[in-house]
Amino acid sequence: MMKALAIIYGIVFVAIGVMGFLPHFTQKGMLVGIFQVNVMLNVIHLATGIIALWVGFSTASACRIFFQVFGIIYLLASFLGFYYGDQMMLGMIANNAADSWAHLLIALVTLYFGFGIKTRK
Repeated sequence: MMKALAIIYGIVFVAIGVMGFLPHFTQKGMLVGIFQVNVMLNVIHLATGIIALWVGFSTASACRIFFQVFGIIYLLASFLGFYYGDQMMLGMIANNAADSWAHLLIALVTLYFGFGIKTRK
């Protein structure tokens, strides 16, 4: 189950990262008119997706560690996003309120995958 979740997670994040580069989905720096994006954020989403796919084709243990680590990273990103408001996070990562709330939701789901789901031994 963990491996399948990581693969799905990876596909979604790669898709979001790619969509951020496509003008059809991104107009005036807004992905689907809601989320503020830039090259750095798109690269982060692509990297997250690629790593998720990599661990998804690895072991369930690697997937659990991925979800734990990336859950914490996205939780921190959401806190930074709320702190910076509609300004660039760390001076280089696009951000608005929708991004911050999305990162918080992603963090909570990811942390649940990493810490909450029990697997058979």
